[in-house]
Amino acid sequence: MDVGFRVLKVDTANMRDVYYSPDAVQKDDLLSQVDNIHEGRTAEDLLFQVLLDWGVDLSLPISKETIAGKTVYFVDEDALAACFDQGVSEDLVKEIAARHPMRVVFRDNGFASDAVKINVEQIFKLLSPETDVKSI
Repeated sequence: MDVGFRVLKVDTANMRDVYYSPDAVQKDDLLSQVDNIHEGRTAEDLLFQVLLDWGVDLSLPISKETIAGKTVYFVDEDALAACFDQGVSEDLVKEIAARHPMRVVFRDNGFASDAVKINVEQIFKLLSPETDVKSI
């Protein structure tokens, strides 16, 4: 039941500590460094971390939409767009960019390919140059 307020609790960080010096990483551990997000974290967990990191008001309205088969969160319509799903395509990125959000965030390893990840910034530069793009 939506009664108009959110209840949040402080928990451990969503991100794993993956910043090691090269001599501290063993070859057998490399595959465990691919995903930098703790297991069991939901998209909402990541969304609220991003809101806190960017200093966005936690009381702003949040809507959830399905675009190109992926879940995309919109905070205060255009203050922030976030997609933490896997397999993010260029088509999805273009649809989000067409809405001209102030900020957008994706999961670092959520892109369908390296080419999509590389092209995200260029897509936003062309379609929505004022948008601040980030991946976590």
